[in-house]
Amino acid sequence: MNTIKSKNNIMKNTLVTALFAIVCVSCGSSHEMSDKENNLKNFADGKFLVGVALNSHQAAANDENIVNLVNRNFNSVVAENCMKCEVIHPEEGKYDFTLADEFIKFAEDNDMHTVGHCLIWHSQLAPWFCIDEEGKDVSADVLKQRMKDHIHTVVSRYKGKVHGWDVVNEAIEGNGDWRKSKFYEILGPEYIEYAFRYAHEADPDAELYYNDYGMNEAGRRDKTVEMIKNLQSKGIRIDAVGMQGHMGLDYPSLSDFETSIKAFASTGVKVMITEWDMSALPTINRGANISETVDFQKLLNPYPVALPDSIDALWNKRMGEFFTLFVKHSDVITRVTAWGLTDEDSWKNNWPMQGRKDYPLLFDRDYEPKPFIMDLFNSGCNNIN
Repeated sequence: MNTIKSKNNIMKNTLVTALFAIVCVSCGSSHEMSDKENNLKNFADGKFLVGVALNSHQAAANDENIVNLVNRNFNSVVAENCMKCEVIHPEEGKYDFTLADEFIKFAEDNDMHTVGHCLIWHSQLAPWFCIDEEGKDVSADVLKQRMKDHIHTVVSRYKGKVHGWDVVNEAIEGNGDWRKSKFYEILGPEYIEYAFRYAHEADPDAELYYNDYGMNEAGRRDKTVEMIKNLQSKGIRIDAVGMQGHMGLDYPSLSDFETSIKAFASTGVKVMITEWDMSALPTINRGANISETVDFQKLLNPYPVALPDSIDALWNKRMGEFFTLFVKHSDVITRVTAWGLTDEDSWKNNWPMQGRKDYPLLFDRDYEPKPFIMDLFNSGCNNIN
């Protein structure tokens, strides 16, 4: 980042801090809010941790603006990609901890609650993991041993440094069927039990989580509850369900999401809102009426410069409603984690087409908080119920 941009960002961040102070004075709080309190993590203090996913550039801590923004607003971090199998275990018997070590150092240097993501997932899996030298599926015994070696090696390295692990990621389909991953095809649903057992063996003090998207869907919800109860009946540790918060302007409904929060909490585990972002772009399914690629791309990328005011207002209203829902259930929700720091960092940009521009995160491309954050401060100044 050049010097001029850095100075501009520092000035903008100073302005944001001043605005937070003005908002909290104006809302009639019975006590004077200090500058230190005017941020997300202190707004949610006593309710839940506020987390953010960091990419490797951010975890390198070379940009003071990024470090300051993370420290000012978050007290938990999760590794976005650097702990996934294809990165950390690219070849059999070969591990690359370079980026993961850097992420852990950032977390330790900044006194963050740290989440490891993720141990077993069918996607971003090292290509060798489930096949032999001839490209055929390995036996059940071989895959179990590979899982054990991988989990023990990674978890043991960060024992006492990672507070909780996403042990298994995205194992259930929306209709409640098991996802037909290689893990499932070779080991059956028992692979989930093995993964949780191996993780607990490697670090008995670390919390262990199941993480999935579309958790508002009844089929996935019911199957997840069934899975939790099955693990519990066998004495296998599972501490929380991570409800991935990948949302849109038209999905999920607040009521369906709340139903799932209650269902998971009823099993006795904690609930965590993970990977939270909300696309500001229309949800589009390509149909017969969209035959031209150019027309389809225009529909996919309708706001290449900025959001229209009406869409911006709708996005902020909906984000505020979900944050208020999280606060309502803060007796069972222990962490809310944004899947990226600013709009520029989001995985939703350039997907499913290059050049697509989205606006899904809590801070914009200039490091400024979105209006719904200011509205939350204005409505309660850390006393929202």
